[in-house]
Amino acid sequence: MLENKTEKNSKSHCLIDMQNEVDERDIPLQKVGVRGLQYPVFVLDKNHKKQSTTASIDLFVNLPHHFKGTHMSRFIEIVHSYHKDLSMKQFLAMLSEVREKLEAQKAFGSLRFPFFLEKQAPISKQSGMMSYACSYEGIVSKNEKEFYVGIEVPVTTLCPCSKAISKYGAHNQRGVVRVRLRNEGFFWIEDVISMIEACASSGVYSVLKREDEKYVTEKAYENPRFVEDLVREVYQGLVAFESEKKFSWFSVEAENYESIHFHNAYAYTEFLGDRE
Repeated sequence: MLENKTEKNSKSHCLIDMQNEVDERDIPLQKVGVRGLQYPVFVLDKNHKKQSTTASIDLFVNLPHHFKGTHMSRFIEIVHSYHKDLSMKQFLAMLSEVREKLEAQKAFGSLRFPFFLEKQAPISKQSGMMSYACSYEGIVSKNEKEFYVGIEVPVTTLCPCSKAISKYGAHNQRGVVRVRLRNEGFFWIEDVISMIEACASSGVYSVLKREDEKYVTEKAYENPRFVEDLVREVYQGLVAFESEKKFSWFSVEAENYESIHFHNAYAYTEFLGDRE
């Protein structure tokens, strides 16, 4: 015989909520929550308004010493309510709701996703899709909000030393530039990607015909870059963004996957704003 609605609700109210039990070990936990949640999300796209991608999501709250646990299902419920619009602004709104609904002092979150751009080859104009690894990271408390955007851009670099000492050619390689930006204003991910690619010896493409390969090879030869050069060029480009009060802090790192050395070349720096 089927239970009527009143009987079902009555039984639900009788279920024990173990997470709300008192824990007597007197040990607070800085972070509890869900990690590695794979979810389809929509993020802002400069040319198409929004794009669909798949994110790996981590969400946590702090847990005072007297609580036994937190309600894991509520994290998923909140993610689902936001997944169709996870712009930078909405990501912080989601963390605020996590903090409030789980009655925590702080909420922490990260969102890692591939960001896709259609990119034309420089001469043939053949189109292909490029994927850039991006991330959002945030911390929200009652009186504080911190938000960081991470962007990873593949590039080509050509060694200035090799060019200077070699009779024929110079060694080049693919590298990667990673930036982490503390964001306090709106910006487009695409604009940062374009700026970083312009700082390298050449950009990287998914489709290249012969005329494109010639162009890219010669462009790289004419624009040699050490990793140190690359980091400094990107730093200057981000400072130009900062003149519009978008970033109060950022870091830049470059890594070359060396083609003739049995190691990678690496450089890193930070912008500290008014503290510099």
